Amino acid sequence: MAEQRVQRRLAAILAADVVGYSALMQRAEEATYAEFERLKREIIEPSLSCHDGRLIKTTGDGALAEFASPSAAVRCAVEIQEGIASGRSSLKLRIGVNLGEVIVAADGDLFGDGINIAVRLEGVADPGGILISEKVYSEVEGKLDAGFEDRGEQQLKNIAKPVRAFAVREGSFSAQSDRLGVAPPLPDKPSIAVLPFENMSGDPEQEYFADGMVEEIITALSRFKSLFVVARNSSFTFKGRAVDVKEVGRRLGVRYVLEGAVRKAAGKVRITGQLIDAITGAHIWADRFERDLTDVFTLQDEVTVAVVSAIQPKLLQTEIALAARRRPENLTAYDFYLRALPQLYLATREAVAEAMRLAYRALELDPRFGLAAALAGSCHALNVLWAYGVDPQFDRKEAIRLSRLALRIDDSDPETLAWAAFISAYMVGDSESEIEMADRAVALNPNSFYAWNSRGWVYRVAGLPEEAIQSFERAIRVSPIDPQLYRPLTGMGYALIELGRFDEAIVGGKKARRQNPSYASAYRCLASAFAHLGRDAEVREAVARLLETDPAFTISAYIARGGQSNAKLLIEGLRKAGLPE
Repeated sequence: MAEQRVQRRLAAILAADVVGYSALMQRAEEATYAEFERLKREIIEPSLSCHDGRLIKTTGDGALAEFASPSAAVRCAVEIQEGIASGRSSLKLRIGVNLGEVIVAADGDLFGDGINIAVRLEGVADPGGILISEKVYSEVEGKLDAGFEDRGEQQLKNIAKPVRAFAVREGSFSAQSDRLGVAPPLPDKPSIAVLPFENMSGDPEQEYFADGMVEEIITALSRFKSLFVVARNSSFTFKGRAVDVKEVGRRLGVRYVLEGAVRKAAGKVRITGQLIDAITGAHIWADRFERDLTDVFTLQDEVTVAVVSAIQPKLLQTEIALAARRRPENLTAYDFYLRALPQLYLATREAVAEAMRLAYRALELDPRFGLAAALAGSCHALNVLWAYGVDPQFDRKEAIRLSRLALRIDDSDPETLAWAAFISAYMVGDSESEIEMADRAVALNPNSFYAWNSRGWVYRVAGLPEEAIQSFERAIRVSPIDPQLYRPLTGMGYALIELGRFDEAIVGGKKARRQNPSYASAYRCLASAFAHLGRDAEVREAVARLLETDPAFTISAYIARGGQSNAKLLIEGLRKAGLPE
């Protein structure tokens, strides 16, 4: 048997550990455990998400994370330490950061000296401090608005050669920003701060409810790695103060601000929210939610889903519109990605080709842009599934190559996992692996339309229509105004056909057709379902529209495209409809 090749990559590693954890646990075990869990939930995990960090593992008293760049790792470390310091926590962390080669295990775990040096640096860092290796210093020096102190060569435990280390001076980011009045630059992706909601009830219990709900919204938004979300501790510095949204945006370095209010009356809670462009002051979205005040935690969950499902698509649509107005010479990789999305929504041959061109352009500008690779791969997969390509074998191979590239770049991004699972379901057909990826995508972000929609198609291809329907319903719930709703609606129709629920399948197919009249899959759904019910006139209409949108359609070619081995009733209906074999 050939020896398995060891996979290695260069990575920036952040290691964090609680100072004196064992002694603290002996004195106050439950309180110490609860406080560290709070820090992970409210500061560490949101900071990792904001800076595109991948959590490798957590221990009882620490965490290990990987970053694509040393700058992102150091910024994250500073944000964590400042967040803990400003929150007056009883715990202190030491943090070490290193840049080095790591070995990648099959399960995504990392090993090697690149990891070990970060851990050992953390061990000799000051309480509440950050110690970085010389490799990290050489990459970030002059790029970050921070001060560094040369600590000389450190003889680290179990590391053969001494490692020169530099300490990040405490408070150097905040001190310089306050002294110079310099606003943080806007990130290169949509950025948002969620301010504490105002308690209009005069009831202290509603204060806790409102704060808890805002924390849930921040956490839910932080799961979208395409967003930059300011951590809770920074947002809550504005609690109880009259604020100017433009000033909030300038001080926190964000484009968008979400603010709201909570009022309790007659056993009900009314929550209002509004999303504002902090640069222009324009109101982008506003809504009101009213619920019975019964189970507080269930109520928080319901409102969180409602708010996130409304503002995340709205943010994306606003950013797409901004990218469309930018001059071509000013476009970045992210702008090309944003321009590709509405082309993909159209689902026509020409639009898919343009989306693919723009995704490749984004990847050229940023070869580490995993989502762009996944998007380009999905375009190749759709060329196969919708018979748009001139060379299906090339498209199939390229779709697989790009999805695997995207996973190598970032296998912890839920949307990348979702695209990869969808591509693999149709281009490879390894149900066990694809289900695992789809499940992991929705676990990482249960508010992602892409994750739930892809999971639905993966489960449909795997021959599990009931589970597919639940996923499609969840996709529609978390993004009820999404421009791609025709996809889960059609997927649901396909799954309902396999369950013999033809009338319900027709409802889904008709809704999909209304949203996108050029989507051939909606007519396949309708033709099959109508044929099973013997509704001949409607069969003829659906077949005619299908052949208008897909003139070369044959049943055998459709089966050869992939993913139809468990679609027996769908195929049987297409034959009953009289479509060419």
